[in-house]
Amino acid sequence: MEAVSSFFSWLFGTRAGVLALVVGGIVLFLVIAIVLERRTRMKYKEHAKGEDDWSLFDDDDADEDADSAKKG
Repeated sequence: MEAVSSFFSWLFGTRAGVLALVVGGIVLFLVIAIVLERRTRMKYKEHAKGEDDWSLFDDDDADEDADSAKKG
């Protein structure tokens, strides 16, 4: 029980512990967001892209640059 008490004392009582808590929360939510985004993309993969659509994981800029280079 002493180890658990000292861990929580370190986690909430020191600057390094609070920083570890904040960074851990950011990483946790980042992983959750990426997993949910990928699941959504797999579920709605037949979605036709419009002009206003954008993608977090797509390299559309490279495709547009290549297309504009061919035209001009």
